[in-house]
Amino acid sequence: PLLQALNREVGALHAAAFASGAGDILAVREDVGRHNALDKLIGTILADDGIDPAGGFVLVTSRCSYEMVHKTASAGIPLIAAVSAPTSMAVDLAARLDVTLVAFAREGRFTIYAGPERISEGARTST
Repeated sequence: PLLQALNREVGALHAAAFASGAGDILAVREDVGRHNALDKLIGTILADDGIDPAGGFVLVTSRCSYEMVHKTASAGIPLIAAVSAPTSMAVDLAARLDVTLVAFAREGRFTIYAGPERISEGARTST
């Protein structure tokens, strides 16, 4: 919520953020549509030579669909985390495309649905 400037003004917007492997937020994009927010974010990341897609992860303020997993994988981003539930198709596709899928991500807890090897043991035991 702190990084969602537009949402604070108008409410009811989805956001997609890109974070470094250390968890520092490098970019945030908002839109009424969750897919549009992710599309804007991926465009921003790919246009910025200073951001390595493979060196970070995406966080979305929504459910995670298979299309979102596909877009993330196509951009070379190895991990997507959602604050809400993933679809079963998203879980299956993430496993097939070797994308780590985390959902129900809240401060201090989350559930890993695919690719647990990218999540440090310390992070897993603290949830």
